[in-house]
Order: sequence, then structure tokens, then C-alpha cells
Amino acid sequence: MDKVVEEVEKTKKGWDEAYSKTQQHIKEIQEYGNSTMEETKNKNSLPRLNGLAQDGLALLNSLQFNLDLLAPQLSTDDEVQSAKALLKTWRSQSQSLRMNLRNANLQAKDNMRKTAQKERELLLGGGEESTVRRRNLQTKAGMTSAAESITESLRRTRQLMVQEVERSTNTLMTFEESTGVLKKAESEYKGHRSLLSRTRNLLSTMQRHDVIDRIVLIVGFILFSCAVLYVVSKRIGILKLQRTITAAIKAGMAGKPELARKAVEEGINRGRFDGNVVPDKGLPLQQPMRDEL
Repeated sequence: MDKVVEEVEKTKKGWDEAYSKTQQHIKEIQEYGNSTMEETKNKNSLPRLNGLAQDGLALLNSLQFNLDLLAPQLSTDDEVQSAKALLKTWRSQSQSLRMNLRNANLQAKDNMRKTAQKERELLLGGGEESTVRRRNLQTKAGMTSAAESITESLRRTRQLMVQEVERSTNTLMTFEESTGVLKKAESEYKGHRSLLSRTRNLLSTMQRHDVIDRIVLIVGFILFSCAVLYVVSKRIGILKLQRTITAAIKAGMAGKPELARKAVEEGINRGRFDGNVVPDKGLPLQQPMRDEL
């Protein structure tokens, strides 16, 4: 079973016990003073009964506070709604107990007034019994007042101690919740820190690849430019040779064989540097040449 559910069940059990005890104390207060003064003094005094009832109400308020804290921590919505409904019922019951306590005190005072009236009538009567009763009342009155004052002071001290314990418990619960939140934040920070380190490594790797890609592009562009320049230079040399030979042929046809021969020889000499050009061996100048390019 979940710890929160266990605490809720424990709180319910404590409420039932405290509620029944408080009801019993209120009933005793309501019946206080019905018997004779001698029998009444042998029982718990009215201030003590009121103190016990007040302690019970304080305990009920503490249990209400605990249930109010535990209700939002339940796992399902149905359990949360049930706990809130139960808390509302407890509050109405606690308010009813307070009203009953006040009515019980009024009833006790009325009972004491009636009992005192009967005792007064007995004391005012003559005889030895009346004299003994007066002496006993005078002796026990001082003892009762002293005991009541001591009991009241102890009850107040106990109530203050209970309040301090509740306050300390609430403070400890708050500290535990804060510790849990801090641990969760620390774990999340560690996870983000590892993620940031991996991201930093990826960024550095991407930067290195970017530099390498730029170098490859630059080198490739340079090689491509060199190849283009080489091809263009070769192409220009071949075109020059073709124009020279064409001019020589045209000059030969025009009746200037010496000039044509000279031009052809110069063109062939110029074209010897090109390994792709085959020199003309024994071909007549009048034979038309075909451009293999």
C-alpha cells in the first residue's frame, strides 16, 4: 500500500478515536453537577473536563490539517475527491462539537446552580449533620481550588507543547519536500550537463568537418581551374596551327608556293610541341587537311 494511503487511513482512525473521546467528555460536562457536591468533587472537575474537551478539539483540528495536506498527494482523482468530501464532513462535525461543548457548559452551570441551591438548603438547616458538612466544605474548597489551578496550568502547558510539536512536524515535512525538489533539480541539472557536453562535442566535430569541407572545395576548385586552363591553352595552340595551315593552303592556291611552303613549315615547327599533333610527312600541300578536332 502507498505511504500516503497509509497515512490517510491512520488519520481516519485517529479521528474516530478522538471524536468519540471528545463526545464522551462533552457528555460528562453536560451531566456535571446533577449529583450532590460531595459526589461531584470526587469526579473530574469542570475545568479539567473542559480542558480535555479542548484538547480533543485541538487534536481534531490537527487531524483535519493532516488530511488537508495528504489529500492532494493521493494517486487517483477519485481518492482525492473522497478525501476532500471527508474533510468537509469532519469540519462540520468539529463545528457541531464546539456548539455541543458550549451548550454542555451552560447545562453544567445550571446543574451546579441547582445542586448548590439544594446544598444551601441543607446547610441552613439545623443539627450536627449541617455543621459537619460546613466544615468539610471549607476544608475541601481550598484543596479543590489549588488542584484546579495546577491542573489548568498543566493543561495549558500541554496544549502549548502539542502546538509546538505540530509546528515542528509541519516544518520537517516542508524540509523533506524541499529536499526532494532539490534532489530532483540536481538530477535534471546533471542530465542537462551531460547533454550540453555532448552538444559541445558535436559542435566541435561539425566545425572540424566544415573546415575540412572548405579545404576540399578550395583544392578541388584550384585543380578544376588548372585543368580548364590547360585544356583552353591546348585548344588555343591547335587553333593557331589550324589557322596557319589554312592560310598557307590559301596562299599556295593563289600562286605563291614559296610563301605557302614557308608558312607550313613555320606552322609545323610551332606545332611540334603538341604531342597530339602528327607532323605531315610527305603529304602534298595541295591536299586538303581535315580537322580531327
